[in-house]
Amino acid sequence: MRIAYIAAGAAGMLCGACIHDNTLAAAMQRKGHDVALMPTYTPIRTDERDVSIDRVFYGGVNVYLQQKAALFRHTPWAFDRLLDGRPLLNSLSRFSASTSAADLGGLTVSILRGEHGRQGKELAKLVRWLRDEYQPDIVQLTNSMFVGMVAPIKDTLGVPVLCALQGEDIFLEDLEEPYRSDAHAQLRARARDVDGFIAPCRYYADAMVEYMDVPSDRVHVVPLGIDVRGHGPEAVDRPADPFVIAYLARICPEKGLHILIDAVIELLRERGADSATLRVAGYLGKKDVPYLADCVARMAEAGFGARMEHLGEVDRAGKVDMLASAHVLSVPTVYKEPKGLFALEAMANGTPVVAPAHGGFPEMIEQTGGGILVAPNSPEAVADGIGLLMDDRDLRDSLGRAGHDAVRRDRTDEIMADRTLALYEDYVGER
Repeated sequence: MRIAYIAAGAAGMLCGACIHDNTLAAAMQRKGHDVALMPTYTPIRTDERDVSIDRVFYGGVNVYLQQKAALFRHTPWAFDRLLDGRPLLNSLSRFSASTSAADLGGLTVSILRGEHGRQGKELAKLVRWLRDEYQPDIVQLTNSMFVGMVAPIKDTLGVPVLCALQGEDIFLEDLEEPYRSDAHAQLRARARDVDGFIAPCRYYADAMVEYMDVPSDRVHVVPLGIDVRGHGPEAVDRPADPFVIAYLARICPEKGLHILIDAVIELLRERGADSATLRVAGYLGKKDVPYLADCVARMAEAGFGARMEHLGEVDRAGKVDMLASAHVLSVPTVYKEPKGLFALEAMANGTPVVAPAHGGFPEMIEQTGGGILVAPNSPEAVADGIGLLMDDRDLRDSLGRAGHDAVRRDRTDEIMADRTLALYEDYVGER
């Protein structure tokens, strides 16, 4: 099968969506399928081998210029390619932090409008490449922000188009008005063009059926999987003292590091300053530098500054080392997280998780048995959950073993690829 997989770069950020898309594409390639993982905006960034093609569509510089000035909507395509170089696009991480909310909202609405938006020229380039150079049997979109592409792709190629769902409603709801309402209306209108959607959990499938106003039988659930190669064994020799608490996610308010900070402060006050260590790792964007500084300051002001270690952004080996040496992982997201790859990665190393009881976490914990759920947005609840695992090694070990085994049994990239390919075959067969 020839599969065109349209992904979205994140301006140099190591993000879960890029990792998921790359992992899935690589697994399908290993199964003998021809998969073109097509970056948009910027090159993708992953901590595994990058299997994307060496071309970026909807290059971020061109997209922005076409949004701001009519002149750039009519420049020759050869000129546009000069602005799509990887070094320039990779530099956009410095630029993205200064983009205004109005610019972001207007651009989102325009992309959703597809051929009628200001980036219609970029869509024409993408469709021509698919038609003339690749000729896929099916097209997969990384998220519903790209539903504006669907009608031109189907009209030109005559192939089914599926769309993954990866938390884009959270992004849309953060837009300012009138862009939030305009974007939501465009999403609902253009979602009707999509043949089928793929959600990572039942919670998010049901939520997006309502949000996009699409029939429930068009939204399928394929649970996330990870490449378990290189992750740690079930039994890892973790020194009992100090107790290590890990946070591995983008460092930003939405992921809830401040909640974990307050929970750790409470635990250290109750149990003593030497009872636990907090290790924090993950991508840090420029706009969130003050947020991290505030988290560090809160630990210092409480007298526990030495008990927090900021490891920065870790590579795959560093990630595995961090998780394999931790006693527990906690990323108490403020929003209802539909994915939670970090939780699966922790479980793959035999590390139990303490997760908020919202979003996709209840399903994940029920299916894997690899952690415990606590009340959302509550430092006290997080502290109680971590404290329970501090006090009960047998429980901690049993949760670690359960998560470790469940990920290898049900949540590998190979299983995810098989389920996704089965869906593709159904849609290609119908067409």
